[in-house]
Amino acid sequence: MKIMVALSGGVDSTMTAKILQEQGHEIEGCYMKLHSKPGYHEENIRKVKKVGEYLGIKVHILDLQDKFNEFVYDPFVKFYKEGITPNPCALCNRFIKLGALLNFAKEQGCQKLATGHYVQIIDGFITSAVDPSKDQSYFLAQVPKDVLNDMIFPLGDKFKKDIKEMAKAIPVLSEFGTQAESSEICFVEDTYIQVLQKHYDTNLPGNVVDKNGNVIGRHQGYMHYTIGKRRGFEVFGAHDPHFVLKIDAAKNEIVVGSKDDLSQREVKLKDVNMFIDDIQFECEAKIRYRSPKTGAIVKVNKSDNTAVLTLYTAVFGVAAGQMCVMYDGDRVIASGFIV
Repeated sequence: MKIMVALSGGVDSTMTAKILQEQGHEIEGCYMKLHSKPGYHEENIRKVKKVGEYLGIKVHILDLQDKFNEFVYDPFVKFYKEGITPNPCALCNRFIKLGALLNFAKEQGCQKLATGHYVQIIDGFITSAVDPSKDQSYFLAQVPKDVLNDMIFPLGDKFKKDIKEMAKAIPVLSEFGTQAESSEICFVEDTYIQVLQKHYDTNLPGNVVDKNGNVIGRHQGYMHYTIGKRRGFEVFGAHDPHFVLKIDAAKNEIVVGSKDDLSQREVKLKDVNMFIDDIQFECEAKIRYRSPKTGAIVKVNKSDNTAVLTLYTAVFGVAAGQMCVMYDGDRVIASGFIV
């Protein structure tokens, strides 16, 4: 089988290509230029070419910066401007890695696209990886169901530590087994604020208000805050901790309250992506990548791709713009963006 492998210059994509080649497949590699962060691509392309030479495979360099800006970067900046916390990796996986790159792979005559994601496809469903510490099923949950037939994820049944050891054992590839992990958001150097400062004045002091709209303090600029944050703003005469409950971009205000005020039992979603046909079902939901699963009952409105989750246990820090992923055991059965 002819397979295109998304190569990043990291150990996971490198070993993905090697594993598939050892299985007898015809492999081509592709490195995607998604942004113009200084010095980022040069080193990665060096590594990708090194992998290509070692494996004896053709390597493409694909410039997708325009599409990346349209579907990932520009929305990232726009959402923060609107007081929403975006999830750029979910958008990138849907529109770029398993979208534009998959289309390119097919144009090159490849039957499948492979990536180094730690995730499995079992019986047509995105399924959690064997390595729970590296599972990326959450980030793929917005990918359309029909795309899964075109994908291969060779690392889903493996542990990251074993992949790194495999690379270390190959002299030519040993540097891949020892290099540091890449950051989750590829175009962010240190903090998201540094990205926003290229487009906006983020330091716009404003009022901190309570749930009733009373002014109780001052903040440094609403874009510095996300739901649940408890530092970086002043509450006059406060002795107890306060947490960000809501961001009002139009008024340049942040609403704060107690930790109990952060708790929610109902979560509303838009842009719901379904892997099952049910419009009402029980599930275990994750409201953020690092959050634990919480039992819920879901009602879906297919006419406008919205849904309402009623959680069996209250959760804290539900943030508009983040993705909620619904599981049946280890299987992803739906996802949507919190509103």
